Amino acid sequence: MSKTIPQNGLIAVVKRDCPTCVLAVPVLGELASLEGITVYTQDDPTFPEELLGGVDDTDLDVSYRLGIEIVPTLIRFQDGRDIGRTYGWDRAEWERISGFQGIGAGLPDQRPGCGAKNVEPGVIERLKVKFGETGLDSRRVSIGEDEDAFEAMFERGWSDGLPVVPPTEERVLRMLNGTSRDPKEVLGLCPPNLIPATVEKIAINAVMAGCKPEYLPVVLAAVEAILDPAFAMHGVLATTMFVGPVLVVNGPIRRQIGMNAKGNASARATERTRPSGGPCSWWCGTSAAAGRGRSIAPPSATPANTPTASRKMRKVPAGNRCPPISASRAAPRR
Repeated sequence: MSKTIPQNGLIAVVKRDCPTCVLAVPVLGELASLEGITVYTQDDPTFPEELLGGVDDTDLDVSYRLGIEIVPTLIRFQDGRDIGRTYGWDRAEWERISGFQGIGAGLPDQRPGCGAKNVEPGVIERLKVKFGETGLDSRRVSIGEDEDAFEAMFERGWSDGLPVVPPTEERVLRMLNGTSRDPKEVLGLCPPNLIPATVEKIAINAVMAGCKPEYLPVVLAAVEAILDPAFAMHGVLATTMFVGPVLVVNGPIRRQIGMNAKGNASARATERTRPSGGPCSWWCGTSAAAGRGRSIAPPSATPANTPTASRKMRKVPAGNRCPPISASRAAPRR
């Protein structure tokens, strides 16, 4: 069947792996006999069998174009416009959208729907890339089909010598889900060329460092700190002396992301500790010569000078506890 969205009539989007969609199958059959209905199925082209199967939307293109978030969704189209929709099973709403009373006799009045497949993590990012709706401003770099992505990044000077994760558009979009901040927000100017450090750019470097989306708020806070003029990041980048920046992570977030704060915290860089500092130095390195169209690795990008993230421990006897750093610095509690 054609996947062209009808200009007029009823449309339903369903999936077999949803009890409410299965519950609504008799109603879809009623509407098919009363007026006709186009049913798009997200996971099984043979579902619903009562209508001899639906229109195959397992690639989820139609679901994405229709902005489906919950299934089942019932939509009324008129002259190519969506003039009304409802989701889940609600008899009164289905009667309003369809224009037919008394449908679904014997069914409960309401049942909540299920999450649509096109908004699942990893799927929505792929669809945004496919339809060119990522909203990302960063320059795309094409790599040859036979070129190894890891070697290509190393040859371009995008790493400190260790393997980095290719920052594909899908991965960057997934990383940005870790914050509610605008990807275009500028956190500061990165020396020495004073390149604007946007949330999007930091997210790209966080992907390369192996961060998870939930780490991104810590990384953003770290970047804001090192771009504070009082920190003198230009001096850290330009000095030929030994420099070892340290990020102190304090508060509930340290436990939420599982930062290592026990024995050998500095040497044993866990997947949660090292990535928190890595994006800071990689951002400085990859942006330092952006004005000349290439990337360089500054002194801070060496293993010795990569910022190390640690968390402040508080599991000590009650009588010997030190106040948290936020209290000693008179920082407001959040």
